[in-house]
Amino acid sequence: MSKEPSAAKKMIGDFAPKLVELTDRVLFGDVWERPELSKRDRSLITVAALIALNRPEQLRFHLNKALDNGLKKEELIEVITHLAFYSGWPNAMTAVMIAKEVFSKA
Repeated sequence: MSKEPSAAKKMIGDFAPKLVELTDRVLFGDVWERPELSKRDRSLITVAALIALNRPEQLRFHLNKALDNGLKKEELIEVITHLAFYSGWPNAMTAVMIAKEVFSKA
């Protein structure tokens, strides 16, 4: 039985196969599987970094992944609120609008 193609493979597999391979094998197959941090903690860190760096396209995916990894909507909204003071108001406002969109579909 074949495994369902990853989100990266579905989006860009034909266009950038090596990037998909690295994403699937190294990032999600190795880094995300390391036991030193839980997936919940990795999601919290990743969401915070994406907010601080103003990476809205990646934030959408990782907010959903954070919910799958056990974070609550209220916790993620609190992260956004907290980061407004450390990464900038515009970054937080962008993130909260994305969170509102993502959470309305979850």
